[in-house]
Amino acid sequence: MSKLFTAYRVLALTVGVLLLLGTLSVLLTGSLESVTLYNVSTDSIAYKIGHPLELIWILHGWFYMAYLVVAFVLSRKVGWSLGFFLVMLLAGLVPVMMFVVEHYVSEKLKREHPELVAA
Repeated sequence: MSKLFTAYRVLALTVGVLLLLGTLSVLLTGSLESVTLYNVSTDSIAYKIGHPLELIWILHGWFYMAYLVVAFVLSRKVGWSLGFFLVMLLAGLVPVMMFVVEHYVSEKLKREHPELVAA
């Protein structure tokens, strides 16, 4: 595989997993904002579980920024439209969508540019 395609796949799956974990953490512990908005005690279960999980969102943000760069370079290299590039970017913001888009991008690359995917 080309290094660009490998980087895209690794970043896409990492961003997708972090987004899914972050979303599940918010759903299971309640909104992280409620910890500060409603003065939840630091002794509460929501605070003890939710506060450390903020690291997931920080990591998601950093990996998403790297994903943006790699997705842009990949889309320019293969000549995809701006609309398709925007779909690739939105996938990192909608839970589970990243996995669908990553699969679609991989299949599209295999069809249109097998030299980028070849081992």
